[in-house]
Order: sequence, then C-alpha cells, then structure tokens
Amino acid sequence: MSDILEIMKSRRSIRSFKKDMVPKELIEQIMEAGTYAASGRNAQVPIIIAVTNPEKCDALRKVNAKFMGQSEDFDPFYGAPVILIVIALKERPTYVCDGSLTLGNMMLAAHELGLGSCWIHRAKEEFELPEWKEFAKSLGIEGEFEGVGHLALGYIDGEYPAAPPRKPGRTYFVD
Repeated sequence: MSDILEIMKSRRSIRSFKKDMVPKELIEQIMEAGTYAASGRNAQVPIIIAVTNPEKCDALRKVNAKFMGQSEDFDPFYGAPVILIVIALKERPTYVCDGSLTLGNMMLAAHELGLGSCWIHRAKEEFELPEWKEFAKSLGIEGEFEGVGHLALGYIDGEYPAAPPRKPGRTYFVD
C-alpha cells in the first residue's frame, strides 16, 4: 500500500492539544497542501487564514462557542494553538466542495508531519458577522465569500486514537 493510503487510513480527529506553538514552517507546509486540493475547473477559490495570535484565537473560540450554545469558557478548538480558517469565494458554484477538499488535504498533511488536527464547523456563521467580514477585509480579502470550516491544529496531547472499524455496506460496484 502506498504511503498516502496509509496516511488516509491512520489519520484521526484530535480533540486534545498541547499549548506548544507549531513552527511557522510546518504551518506553511500544511497551508501549501491545502492550495493543491482539487477545485472545480481549477478555479482555486478557497482562501486559508492561519491564526496563531492568542487574542484572535480566543475571539474565535468565544464566537464559535456562542454559536454552539455554550459558555464563553468552552473551547470548541480543544486547546489548539493554531486555527486555520478556510473561506471560499462564492464566484464558483463548487466553492463549498472546493473548501472542503482544502481542509481534507490539510488534515492529511498535518498527520504526515506528526501534528494533530480536527475539522471544526461554524465558520459559515462566523463570517456572516460584520466583525469577521471586517477581519477578512483587514487582511486584504475582497469579494463575496463564505466560511467553510476551521482546522484546529497542534501537537497531540495524549494517546493517538485508534481507528474505529469501518461500517459495512458503504461501497458498491456496478459492473
């Protein structure tokens, strides 16, 4: 079996991270992997934002927890020191799928580099808020876009989870 298939089979969502910051070089490699995700007609509309600033990470945690109906003390990012946000320009009808593939590539790259990750939802709701639209604009991001998802990223705190058995009856052949 090739290395990529083994990486796909062994990757798990991580829900406990050490506070140690991930080196920028590794974050850049993971983001680069995201830019190589397939996209409809190769439009490459997903945008990746790396958030390592503790105050901005806390703001993301609070707004995300609020959307979940949790208190501001709740951490939907499981203590991850890095939050990668994927937004996608709505100019292409495949933008949500394209952004999802971007997140998938980054999860596989993180695993290959010895880091943990977990896809966190509610980016859509966040980036509908004026303050988060303004945040994107402050980075120079223009146009109509939608939040697709976050990737909590960091060093794993604890044991790496084992893969649960695969559910049967999910693949079919039409010969």
